[in-house]
Amino acid sequence: MSRSAFLRARRPEHKQQRREAILAAACELARTSGVRNVTLGAVADAVGLAKSNIVRYFGTREEIFLVLAAEEWRSWAAAAGARVATAGDTTDVMRALAETLVDRPLFCDLLANSATSLEHNVSVDAARVFKHATLAAAAELGGQVARATGLTEREGLELTVVAAGLAGMLYPAAHPSPALAQLYAEDPELAAARPELLPSLVRALSAFAAGLPTVRD
Repeated sequence: MSRSAFLRARRPEHKQQRREAILAAACELARTSGVRNVTLGAVADAVGLAKSNIVRYFGTREEIFLVLAAEEWRSWAAAAGARVATAGDTTDVMRALAETLVDRPLFCDLLANSATSLEHNVSVDAARVFKHATLAAAAELGGQVARATGLTEREGLELTVVAAGLAGMLYPAAHPSPALAQLYAEDPELAAARPELLPSLVRALSAFAAGLPTVRD
């Protein structure tokens, strides 16, 4: 949609198109440049709007990415849930959680930035919508995990939340900056600091799942 078309948009469906265009632009920029490198100005340029127009729909840059993060939570919960439903044992469940996370680099990047930056500089209403969406997705997937593993509902939820948290923590280390990538290539001893995302997730989640029943109330 052109800049002039955006400026003329007044009907509800046009406003929804504008929101969707902003989200799509932010999503594409994040995929190519990384979440932390995307500015509000870059999003505005990508959709042909002034930054002042962007904030009429999303108060801040961070609120745009919270909406995308909520969408990614729902997408992951649906995909992982489908895999969990056909899992043969707990090991299969852990691989299902880990593999569906690794298959979603944008989600992992959003998770890595959520608590440290994206949940800051946002309105209470935006934070409320985000937290309700993520909790609902985590609870749904957690219930499926519990039924597939023999864990309690609470433990299934805990495992789901930990899976997302670990992905957010490990993803930046597994995808280092160009300088660190060069350093690891030159110094194999230091390269041990760069984890392999999938096996690290599977191992950590397997250990956590095994330990949960031992600390039940």
